[in-house]
Amino acid sequence: MAYATSQDVATRLGRDLDESEEQIVQVRLDDVERIIMTRLPDLHGMILDGELDQGLVVMIECEAVLRLIRNQEGYTSETDGNYTYSISSRVASGRIEILDHEWAMLGVARTFRVFSPAIHLGAGGALCHPQYPFNPPFYGHNPVHPAVWWGDDESA
Repeated sequence: MAYATSQDVATRLGRDLDESEEQIVQVRLDDVERIIMTRLPDLHGMILDGELDQGLVVMIECEAVLRLIRNQEGYTSETDGNYTYSISSRVASGRIEILDHEWAMLGVARTFRVFSPAIHLGAGGALCHPQYPFNPPFYGHNPVHPAVWWGDDESA
């Protein structure tokens, strides 16, 4: 069950929710909490230990649901004759999502992966891995040789 309630969402929305909105909001709050727990599996423990502020979690859960409630159809603009209305996707995306800055507030950093290419230098040539930023592992029976870049003079 989510930390945020439908009343928390209504308060932030500035109006009471009707009966159908109330049901959708409660289900979607539970969805948001599941999304948060995919990256913070010990969310409940972190709140109990004081590592994470419960009010912050409530705020982020509410904001994610408000982006859905404000724009359930996911429209970004609408035109009727000379009248055009636009909705910012950052305010009302029409999707359940947690934005990067919200993940950062929860203490979840963006992740990235570093790939080390294996370079085979022709027939009989060595299998090489660039040395930056780590020393490569051994593969099979042959140790990985130091990095050799095109144009490097190995005899020097």
